[in-house]
Parts: sequence; C-alpha cells; structure tokens
Amino acid sequence: MSATPTDTGATPAEKTFLGHPRGLATLFNVELWERFSYYGMRAILLYYLVDTAANGGLGLDDTLGEAVVATYGAAVYLLSIIGGWLADRMIGARRSVLYGGLIIMAGHLSLAVPGAGFSWLGIALVALGTGLLKPNVSTMVGHLYTDRDPRRDAGFSIFYVSINIGAFFAPFVVAFLRNRWGYHAGFSAAAVGMGIALVLYYLGRKRLDPDSDKAPNPVDDTARRRAGLIGLGVVGGVAVLIGLLRVVRGGYAAAVIDTVALLSVAASVTYFVVMFRSKRVTPTERRHLRAYLPMWIAAVLFWMIFEQAATKMATFAARRTDLDSLGFRFEEEWFQSINPITITLLAPLFGLLWLARSGKFPSTPMKFAMGVAIAGISFVLLGIAANYYEGPTAPVWVLGGVFVVQTLGELCLSPVGLSATTVLAPKAFASQAMALWFLSSATGQSIAAQAIRLTEDTPDAQFFTVLGVIAVAFGVVLALLSPWAHRQIADAEPEVAR
Repeated sequence: MSATPTDTGATPAEKTFLGHPRGLATLFNVELWERFSYYGMRAILLYYLVDTAANGGLGLDDTLGEAVVATYGAAVYLLSIIGGWLADRMIGARRSVLYGGLIIMAGHLSLAVPGAGFSWLGIALVALGTGLLKPNVSTMVGHLYTDRDPRRDAGFSIFYVSINIGAFFAPFVVAFLRNRWGYHAGFSAAAVGMGIALVLYYLGRKRLDPDSDKAPNPVDDTARRRAGLIGLGVVGGVAVLIGLLRVVRGGYAAAVIDTVALLSVAASVTYFVVMFRSKRVTPTERRHLRAYLPMWIAAVLFWMIFEQAATKMATFAARRTDLDSLGFRFEEEWFQSINPITITLLAPLFGLLWLARSGKFPSTPMKFAMGVAIAGISFVLLGIAANYYEGPTAPVWVLGGVFVVQTLGELCLSPVGLSATTVLAPKAFASQAMALWFLSSATGQSIAAQAIRLTEDTPDAQFFTVLGVIAVAFGVVLALLSPWAHRQIADAEPEVAR
C-alpha cells in the first residue's frame, strides 16, 4: 500500500532528520557553515583593518576601522531587503541562497589575498552575498512544513541551533589560524566554511521543498525590465552620492559610511511615512503602528549597542583587557563566542519563563523596554570599568560579563521583535514586515558608526556611559508608555499582545 500523507506533512515511510524532513539537515548544515564563515570573518575584521602593514593589516586608525565594521553590518541588513525582494519577485529562495553563498565565498577568497584593493572588494562581496542569503534560508525552512504541521516550531528551534554552533566555534578556529599564519589564513578558513556549505547545499538540493524554487509573487516581463532600470538608477544614484560625499568628507571610506547611514535612515522613515499615509491601512492598523513605532526605536537603540561587539567592544578586548588574567591566554577573538554559548544555555529558560508568564507581566512593549534598558546597563557597566581600569588591565571577566548581560537583553527583545513586526504591520504591507525589522538593525549600526566617528577623541568611559544612559532612559520611557502601547495592540494576535 502506498503511504498516505498526514496532517504533519510526513508519510509513515518518510526518512527523517531527528523526526523532521531531511531537507532540514541540508539547511542546518548550510546555515552552520555560513554562520561559521560570517562570524569567523567578523571576529578578526576590525583587528585586520587597524593593524599595521608590518603585521599584515591595513593600518587604519581605530575610529575609522570601528566605523567601517559597523557600516559593514548595517549594509548586510540593508542588502537583505534586496535579497528578500529578489527571492519573492524574481528568482526564488533557493537560487537566492545559492547565488548569495557563491558571492560570499568569492568575498572571503578575495580577503584571503594580500592587498588593500582585494580586501575592500572582499568586504563588499561578503556584505552583498549575505544580504542575498540571510533572509531566505529561514524561508526555506518554513517551506518544509505545512501550516498545520506540529513539528514546525521545533524544526525552527533545531535550525537556530546551527547558528549558535557556527558562531561559537568560528572565533576559536580563526584566532588559531591568525596567530600562526596571519589574517589572510583566518579569512581563508571563512572561505572554506562557505565552500563546505555550498557543497552540502548542492548535494542536498533534492531534499528541499519545490516551493523554494518559485518566486511566490513573480513580476511580469514588463515589470522585470522596469525593475532592472530602477535598479540601475539606484546604483547610479548611490555612486553619485558616494562621489559627492567623498568630496565633502575626504575619502571613499568616510563617504561609504555616510551613504549607508543616510540610506538606512531614509529607508526607515520612508517605510513608516508610507504606511501611516497609505489609504490601504485601516484605522485599527494605524493604531497598531503608532504603538509599534516606539518599540521599533527601542530595537534601533538595542542594536546600536549590541552590535558593537565587533567594534568598540572588540577594541576594548584588544587594548583594555588583561588577556592573561585567567591564568592562561584568552584570545581577544574568543569574546565573540560568549554570546552564542549564553544564548544556547539561557534561551530554553527564557522560553519557559515567557510561557509561564503568558497573559501576565511583562507585555510585549515591556519586553522591548527591558531589552533596551538591559543593553544600556551593560554599556554603563563597561563605562565604569573603563574608568576604573587604566590601560590593558581589565580582567577578562569584565568584558565577558558585559557580553552575558547583553545576551539577557537580546533574549528579552529579539525573539519577540520579529513576531511583533509581522503581526502589527498593516496587512497591505505584510510582505515587507521583514524589511522593516531588518532596518532597525541597519539603522542602529549606522547610528553607532556615526557616534564612533563623532566621538573620536572621547574617552572610552564617557562613550560607553553616554550611550548606555541614553538606552536606559529610553527603556524607562518605553516602560512608562507600555500600558498605553499594550492597550493599542490588545486586539491583535494574543501571542503578541500578551
């Protein structure tokens, strides 16, 4: 007798991966190695940019190097909007991930070649490739399950484990290679990681759902040509803007930093203005949007602080920390592994906590307030430490503790952020909700890049304390606003309004 599909989408004879569709194993491995390559590069990128030419670096000053890394992170999220649009309207998720992976690997290979020109090309390629890949892998995981499949949430939980595995091990591997053979050997490891991901992706392609090959909302030929012309116009406009800013700011790096910041802020403002003014948005949806706006600003401030793990906090690790204070050498790259291991250990506990508190305190707006306030507290603590410890004397536990505190904030804000975005966004803009959430990170990191440059001569203690106080203050304001915000979204999905 032939097997009959069940409501779970599985068949009695189906081979599974931990009880899930075998395609999950393919995507699990792809995401693991892609995150390995991304976090491996991120762990040493700042150090490569600011190290001397004699040591194999590019010799940028600390401030410019930190701003470049923050801008790189912002560009990834900006380009993710384009990656999502291309998958939805033109090439489908599977090809978007494939092309993105190939571009990422090309970028890492370029970074593995000595020479400033190859390095800048590599950074641009990795940002572009990640933008194509990042928003679409999760979409492909969703394609493996029907809407009624009870395994769906568990499948995503298993998938997200791959992110933390890759992010945890990458800094150790890259630090080992850099210490023995230099920065370019570290970048080579990231290229190998991405190469492994692509091989596994190709070998497992038949296990993926056919929906991943389709563009769910394809454009017709006329619209495709028009999109191509608009794309060329946008690229040309960005090039002109960079050229103008280069004249004003003096240098291409500064011009690119300012351009990404302007685009991030402009795109965010445009999204909200269009939504608020659209006739397709109902009064109820506009009320939800008003409540969502302060939560989105909280997310911007959170990412502004959290993503400085690869910029200001990386500099603190290298310049202000006694890396031998634990009785052995704690490499500066290893700090980047604290967040993924803390997430792995604490996420289940937070999940149980939120489940136990369902329908009670804290509400979704209060979770956002807690998240941004905790991030701010982490920077206030780091400011106090920077003021107390002079030179490279801060014990490892100081910065390590800051990473742990920030992870607590992430667990309050990040898991509910996308859910709130997708539920509270107007239905007419439902497909663009992901873009709005990505823009909170792009805007936050762009603001961080500008803050770093504007405070070039500011002591670390003052920098950390001021940004931390701003975030804590906004967290307090949002906490005071949370009863109002909760009332505005009380008629929305219970999962968000609780």
